[in-house]
Amino acid sequence: MRTETIGNYEIEYSGIQLPDSEGWVANLAIYAPSTNPMHRNDIFPSQRVAVDTVFSSEQEAEAEARVFAISMIEKGRKAEL
Repeated sequence: MRTETIGNYEIEYSGIQLPDSEGWVANLAIYAPSTNPMHRNDIFPSQRVAVDTVFSSEQEAEAEARVFAISMIEKGRKAEL
């Protein structure tokens, strides 16, 4: 699972191999800042994204999850304006 900070948000994304399959799915969690350093404020709990797509590699699934995270963060920033 990869972790990256984008602005004030921390994202965790990964590719998860499907059972009994060669395919991979994209998984994502997004955390917002928290006033308590011992607590992560999950605003998008860990879940599968791009649910209609099965990827041929872990890297492709991770890349899609990262793109999805960036688009969600951008939409959130636009909504704040």
